[in-house]
Amino acid sequence: MAEIERMTIALTAEMAKTVRAAVEAGEYASSSEIIREALRDWTDKRFLRQRDLEELRASIQEGLDDIKAGRVYTVDEVRKQLRAHFRTKGRRRRAS
Repeated sequence: MAEIERMTIALTAEMAKTVRAAVEAGEYASSSEIIREALRDWTDKRFLRQRDLEELRASIQEGLDDIKAGRVYTVDEVRKQLRAHFRTKGRRRRAS
């Protein structure tokens, strides 16, 4: 089992009430379990945000490289590529 470090956190009254209610309802065994789950979700979200940012940077660089190479796209071509990109991205997010 992983080493456990005890920490003290401060929550708003509303957040604390929500945590207590979830434990009392039996959804979680303890408030620590809730916080651990929230941190796992936060970590996943940060990872996805970083991945998206890296993809955006790569796309920007690709566009800059195209400009340097003299490749020029019409507005319609750009729109078509963007639509295809976001359709693919939407499917990937739903599958995640």
